[in-house]
Amino acid sequence: MSVENDKPGFLQRLQTKWKLDSLLQVVLVLIVFACTGFTILFIKNPILDFFGVEKGGLLNTVLYLLLVLPLYQIILLIYGFIFGQFTFFWEKEKQIFRRIGGLFSKRK
Repeated sequence: MSVENDKPGFLQRLQTKWKLDSLLQVVLVLIVFACTGFTILFIKNPILDFFGVEKGGLLNTVLYLLLVLPLYQIILLIYGFIFGQFTFFWEKEKQIFRRIGGLFSKRK
């Protein structure tokens, strides 16, 4: 007995949401996110240890926000370039910068 399922799968929903051309692009974007996450996981502690701050302290959080998060964005673009998805990630970065800039612009 076969059940028809017209509901799009997880990858198809991501393809639509991200406006990508193929499922291969979706997989490549997910690989970029995974590689970036693992890279940050491995370099975060050495970076924070270099500054000699306690884990979980306020200074640790501030350094994380000032150093590691921007580094994440740069590494994301590097992996995006390596996997041929630079344009996708560059557009997302520009959206992030516009939103951040909007927080500091004067509102009427």
